[in-house]
Amino acid sequence: MIRLLLLLPFIGLMIVPFYNVREPYLFGFPFFYWYQLAWVPLTSLLTWIVYRSVRRAD
Repeated sequence: MIRLLLLLPFIGLMIVPFYNVREPYLFGFPFFYWYQLAWVPLTSLLTWIVYRSVRRAD
């Protein structure tokens, strides 16, 4: 069940009309860019959480 967390980045980035906007800006970057960039560390964190959970279960 914890493996379903790995679907979050896929779903979050698959629906482009959701984040295809310019505002709000963060450090001069439009929402379109920083939203995608925010998923990079978030995906790594989710992958680590799933890895640790699955490894302990085995």
